[in-house]
Amino acid sequence: MHRTRTAAATALAMALAVLPLTGMAGPPGAGGNAGHDGPGDSPGMAASRSISPTPRSVQSRSDLVTITPSVTVVAGPDADAPALAVVEKSLKDAGADRVVRAQRAPVQGQLTVYVDGAGAARALEGLGARGSEGLPAEGYALAVGEGRIALSGKDAAGTYYAAQSLRQLLPHRERPGAQVRGTAVRDWPATPLRGVIEGFYGTPWSHDARLDQLDFYGEHKMNIYVYSPKDDAYLREKWRDPYPAEQLAQIKELVDRAHERHVEFTYALSPGLSVCYSSDADLKALTAKFQTLWDIGVRTFAVPLDDISYTDWNCAADKDAFGTGGGAAGAAQAHLLNRVNQEFIATHPGAEPLQMVPTEYYDVKPSPYKKALAAKLDANVLVEWTGVGVIAPTMTVAQARQAREVFGHRILTWDNYPVNDYVTNRLLLGPFNGREKGLPEQLAGITANPMIQPAASKLALFTVADYAWNDAAYDARASWGAAIGESAGGDARTARALRAFADAHYASSLNPKQAPELAAAIAVFGKDGDAPRLDGVLRTLQDAPGVLRDRLADRGFVEDSEPWLDATHAWGVAARTALRLIEATRAGDGAKAWQLRQRIPELVKNAKSFVYVDMSGKRVPVLVADGVLDTFVEDAVAAHDEALGVVGRPKGATDLSVYQDNAVSRMTDGDDATYFWSGAAPKAGSFVGLDLHAERPLGTVRLAMGKSGSPDDYLRHGVLEYSSDNKNWRQLAAFDGKAEVSAAPSAGAKARYVRARATQAQDNWLVVREFAVAGADAVTVAGGPPAKAGSALRSAADGDPATVYRAARAAQSGEALECTPDAPRAARSVVVLRPQGAPAGVAEVEVRTGGAWRALGTLSGAYTRLAAGDGAIEAVRLVWRDGTASPEVNEVILH
Repeated sequence: MHRTRTAAATALAMALAVLPLTGMAGPPGAGGNAGHDGPGDSPGMAASRSISPTPRSVQSRSDLVTITPSVTVVAGPDADAPALAVVEKSLKDAGADRVVRAQRAPVQGQLTVYVDGAGAARALEGLGARGSEGLPAEGYALAVGEGRIALSGKDAAGTYYAAQSLRQLLPHRERPGAQVRGTAVRDWPATPLRGVIEGFYGTPWSHDARLDQLDFYGEHKMNIYVYSPKDDAYLREKWRDPYPAEQLAQIKELVDRAHERHVEFTYALSPGLSVCYSSDADLKALTAKFQTLWDIGVRTFAVPLDDISYTDWNCAADKDAFGTGGGAAGAAQAHLLNRVNQEFIATHPGAEPLQMVPTEYYDVKPSPYKKALAAKLDANVLVEWTGVGVIAPTMTVAQARQAREVFGHRILTWDNYPVNDYVTNRLLLGPFNGREKGLPEQLAGITANPMIQPAASKLALFTVADYAWNDAAYDARASWGAAIGESAGGDARTARALRAFADAHYASSLNPKQAPELAAAIAVFGKDGDAPRLDGVLRTLQDAPGVLRDRLADRGFVEDSEPWLDATHAWGVAARTALRLIEATRAGDGAKAWQLRQRIPELVKNAKSFVYVDMSGKRVPVLVADGVLDTFVEDAVAAHDEALGVVGRPKGATDLSVYQDNAVSRMTDGDDATYFWSGAAPKAGSFVGLDLHAERPLGTVRLAMGKSGSPDDYLRHGVLEYSSDNKNWRQLAAFDGKAEVSAAPSAGAKARYVRARATQAQDNWLVVREFAVAGADAVTVAGGPPAKAGSALRSAADGDPATVYRAARAAQSGEALECTPDAPRAARSVVVLRPQGAPAGVAEVEVRTGGAWRALGTLSGAYTRLAAGDGAIEAVRLVWRDGTASPEVNEVILH
C-alpha cells in the first residue's frame, strides 16, 4: 500500500518465561508452558495454558478433567467440520489413543466432548456456563469440567474458534492420563474483520508460505486474507489478462485452505495504472477477471486504487466524462466501482461487500476527491484506510470517526505494520502498538500489511490478532511475550533466545525505542558497573542465533532471518569484546585494553558485512539493535580514549531520520567516499552535530556536504555553532548556498559540542560526507621513514588511535619519528601504541626537556608505557634501529 521506498525498561530477564496475559480472569499461570509440566503440577497434570487471542471472559474451576484412553465426541447435526477436525486432533495430541464419534455419551469414566447441538447446550448448562445464545457473530462458549468438555459457537466460525481455544487449553502428551484444570470461556471478537493483507512491494511470498500463513490465521482467529502482492503482474500491469492455469490452480488451493480455516480469501485487483473508468470494455474485463476467481471459490473482492496518479487520465473519454482534478477522479472511481458492485457483486448471491482502496488513503483531511467518493460511491462498499500517515505511529478512535465521516463509508484499516519493504535492512519484530482501545468497534475491521519475510512476520501478527479480537484486554508487551512463547513451543531456552533476538529487532514507527530490554540492561550497567550481569545478557544475544537454528520448530523463521541471525551473533561478539575493553580500562590494564581495542574495528566491520539480497539482486546491509549495540561499542572505545588522554574520533548526532544504512557515524569516519544521508528534508532547526567527548580547544571546523549523484543535498541556509554544555550555543559562522563550509574560531575558543543547524526549511535531503574539527592543541609530526601511500606522518599523533602511520620503507641509521606539541606539556608518562604483533626493541623512546634529549627506554611491543620523569616535555621521538622493517605507529601520547 505505502509508497515510502524513497522516503524515508526493564533489564533483560534471564529466565524468560512468557509474560502472563492481563485483563482476563484466569486461567492461573497464563504464561503457558505449551503442554510441559509446571513446577507445581503433580505428575500427569497439564500445566495451565493460555488462550490467544485473549478471551473476553475466562473463569477457572476447581475440578479437573482427565484425558482418557478413549474419548467420545458428540457432535450436533450441523457442527462445523473443520472445528471437529481441530477438536479430534487436539485430543489425540493430548494423549488420547482413540477419538470416536457417537450420538450420545458413553459409559461413565470416559471423557466426552460435546460440539454444538443440544448435547453441548445441556453440557454447558450442567457445568454452570452460559451457552452461545446472545453472543455476536463468531462468538463461542467453552467449558471444561466434571469429566466432560462442551463447546458451542454462535455460528460455524464461532465453533471453529472454540475448537482453537480448546486446542490451546489441552496439553501435548504421548499417552493418556493428563489432567486438565476446569475452565469456562465466553468469547467474541471486537471487530468483524481481522486479518492480513499481503500488499507489500518486493519478493512475494511463496505458495507454501501463504498456505502456512492461512493455517496461522485460523489458529489465531483471524478471518480475512487479502491477496494483493504488488509484484503479481496479473493484479496490476496485466490485470485484464487471465491467469495461466497453473497459477490459477495455486490460487484455488489457497482459497480452499482459507475456507477450511474460516478465513475469507479476498482477491484485490488493481487496475488503476491503465483503466479507463468510463469504458464498458474495461468494466467487462474487470468483472470477467473476477468471474474466473468466483469460479474457484472466491467470494470477497477488492479494487485497490492506491499508488496511482489521478491528475492524468488513462483515456480521453474519462476527461470528457468526468472533467479534471481530484473531484473528477473521485467521481470516476465511484462510477466504476458502483458498476462492479451492482453488475457483479449484487448478481452473485453469497458475495461479500466490495472493498476499495482510495487514492488518498492516508489522512482525514477533507478534499474534493474524498468529497466526491463519499457522495457517489455505493454505501455498502468498504473503504480501506492506513490511518493518519502511510505508516501511522498511532491510530485513535477520534481519527477513525473522522475517517468514517470524511470518506462517508465504513472503514477497514490497512495498517502498514509490520511491513518492511521501505526498510528492507530491518526485521520489525516488535508488537502491534499505538492503537487506542476502542478503535476496533469503530471499524469494519483491521488488516495488517506484513513483512517480506512471512514466518518472521508471525510475532507481530500474533499481536495484531490479539488486539483485533479483544482490544480492551490488549497489552502490547504481554502479547509480544505470549507470541514468543508460542513460537518457542514452550521451550525455555528457545524462548530466551527468541526474545533476545526479537528485542534486538524491535524498533519501528510503532515502537520507536530500539532493543528496550537490551538498552535497559546497558543502562543498569552504566549505573552499577556489574559486568558479569551485562555479559550474561550479551552472551544470550550472541548465542541466540545458534539456539534458534538448532531448536526453533518454525524453520521458515530461520530462513527468513538468516542475515540478521548472522549479524546478531557478530554484534554480540563485538559488544562482549567492548565490555571486556571497559573492564580492562577500568582495571588500568593498558596492554590488555589496547589488545582488545584493536580487535573491535574488525569485529564491527564483520557485524556490518551481512546483507539481505532483494528480488532485484540488490545487497542491503542489515541492521541489528542500531543505536544500542553500535553506540555501546562506540562508547567503550571513547572511554578508552579518555583513559589514554586522547581526543579520539568525534561522535556524530542528528535529529534527522536516516535513509537506509547511511548512518550519522559515516560523517566522522575519515572517509570522504562515505556519508550520512538523511531520510527527510531538513526543517528550520534541524541539525547535524559532533560530540568531541570533552571540552577542548577548537581548531578549524570543516563541513563537506552533497555527493556525486545528489549534489544538491546540502544545507542551503545554516549556521555553524559550538557549545560546552549542549545547551548554550555560540555562532561560529553563517553560510548560504555552499556545500563545502570551513570556519576558524577565534583564539582560545573551547567547546565539547559543534553543530551545523538549518536556519530555513528546504526540499532537498541532506548528505554529509565529512564533519571534522581540528584541535588547537595539535602535534606536529616530522622525520621518518616517509609514510606510504594512503597513510600520513600526522596519524602517529593525531589524537585518534584508530589511524595508523605506516612507513613506506625500512628505517635507516639515525632516522627518527619526532612528535612536537604546540606548547610544552607536563606528563607523567609517554605511551606508544602500535599494531598488535609489533616487535619489541626496534626504537629508543626519547623526550626533550629544557632543550636536551634524554632516553626513557625502548619500545616493548604493541603497548609501551614509560615514565616521563621531570620537566615539561617539548617533544617525543622514536629513534629507529637501522633496518627496522617499515615501522607502524597508531599513536604517541603524553599522559
